[in-house]
Amino acid sequence: MNRQGILIVVSGFSGAGKGTIMKALTERYEGYALSVSATTRSPRPGEEDGKSYFFKSVEEFEQMIADGALIEYARYVSNYYGTPRSYVEEQLAAGHDVILEIEIQGARKIKEQYPDAVLLFVTTNDAQTLKDRLTGRGTESEEVIRNRLLRAAQEAEGIEEYDYLVVNDDLDTCVNEVHGIITSEHLKMRRRLEFVTNIREDLQGLMKGE
Repeated sequence: MNRQGILIVVSGFSGAGKGTIMKALTERYEGYALSVSATTRSPRPGEEDGKSYFFKSVEEFEQMIADGALIEYARYVSNYYGTPRSYVEEQLAAGHDVILEIEIQGARKIKEQYPDAVLLFVTTNDAQTLKDRLTGRGTESEEVIRNRLLRAAQEAEGIEEYDYLVVNDDLDTCVNEVHGIITSEHLKMRRRLEFVTNIREDLQGLMKGE
């Protein structure tokens, strides 16, 4: 039986540690493909084009939209973010679990196109911790931090749309929880119907052979 890849959408408040969790997950466990998003925002220190993001100009990004090269896209704090279609579909076809780290607007669009996608939302224990993490980056102005917190308040209204809520208090615990969720998803009956059909046919064949 061929293993079918699962599309996992990870969203969460800016500063909740989504990227850190996904990086640790892919380093610790095999079988995951972390999708690289395209964006028009400027690179942060240490980020590389093609690894952290595909960094695009506004003109380049809008051409990708026109070409239908994105599964989803959205504007977030004055920048475009989007998911390239080809990479995702190639990895799923190869049986890999593909992780998309995107915001809530994109998650809704993904769920419409891929109803079997698994949606996870990452949060901190409380709002103050979220603010402290954003401030601790030291890479963004007070205005940008305020805008991200304002956006977090808006996103909090849509958390119930997700399948799972993960609280990023301890990184190791959080990574293991996410891996456990995805492992359990592979065992769900609706994802094992081909196996069920095959074993039924095998049993019927045995009975006929008696």
